[in-house]
Amino acid sequence: MPLFDSEFHGAHTSDSLIKGAWFNYLKGDDYRVPFIARFGDRSRFPRQSADAALRFSGSWRVVFSPGTPGAYNSIGEFQAETDGSLTGTFMTETGDYRYLAGAAHGDSLQLSCFDGSHAFLFAARAQGDSLFGNFWSGIHWQEPWVAVRNDSYRLRDPDSLSFLREGYDRVDFRFPDTDGIERSPSDTGFIGRPLLVHIMGSWCPNCMDETVLLREMHDKYAKEGLRIMAVAFEKHSDPSRAIAGLRRFKSALRVPYPILYAGNASKEEATSKLPFLQRLISYPTCIFIDRHGRVLRIRTGFYGPGTGRHYAEYKRGLDEYIKHLVSEK
Repeated sequence: MPLFDSEFHGAHTSDSLIKGAWFNYLKGDDYRVPFIARFGDRSRFPRQSADAALRFSGSWRVVFSPGTPGAYNSIGEFQAETDGSLTGTFMTETGDYRYLAGAAHGDSLQLSCFDGSHAFLFAARAQGDSLFGNFWSGIHWQEPWVAVRNDSYRLRDPDSLSFLREGYDRVDFRFPDTDGIERSPSDTGFIGRPLLVHIMGSWCPNCMDETVLLREMHDKYAKEGLRIMAVAFEKHSDPSRAIAGLRRFKSALRVPYPILYAGNASKEEATSKLPFLQRLISYPTCIFIDRHGRVLRIRTGFYGPGTGRHYAEYKRGLDEYIKHLVSEK
């Protein structure tokens, strides 16, 4: 794959069939998912019904792993398309499940996506006014989910979930960038300028989506003083493989600002390496700092373009926020 550390190995077994496996090295060198590819078959799922798709269209309050200590809330938004298919996504307090597409038939729905890093499948059956389903991620994860239609349900404000640890009023760290140069917010090029610190990982599709948006903001406001610095925590424990992934990420997305390598992608290590944060809840997390070094805002997670209007609203708001941030003296 062009961005993530995964690849397909396959062989023609006939004129119309390829068999093989998808390897995702971020999950281990021996992680493989078998696949079959049939030429000319454009149907993601075997059956679809426009009437059934309309039945599921709308906004749903969702709970994943209900009744367990790991339960978490979500909003499912699904749309019936003109060809009878079903599209949508799930939004959580740490991000979204990006572009999902599939079909509905009778009382059942199926939605899936493959983005090079994840292979997702969501399936559910309607019972009364509720949905009861399962979520699979590759061959390593499965969990149940339930949903009730609810147009007014909202998740907690992403700006309210992460905050500075007591006793800290500044953000400071020093890590090497992808060229091995040590960098810090206290370096000359960043002092006295508004700064966005993007805590992310090259393995994270939500981080990829936010990086694309931050690149747009950098291109628009860098001349007015905006600076951006990414701090990456990577899946590979081998630093050389981790940095190679970051270089690939930086090149593929044409990232114009430095990406620093901070260590392994565990929230415990991130909290240790970034002691000014009370805790790190999500990759990505974006910290907004004014030109005087004051932390104004910490935003947890990211709703990307797969969330439609939610992404459009955030993009408009971010543009206005940065416009105000660079204008302050």
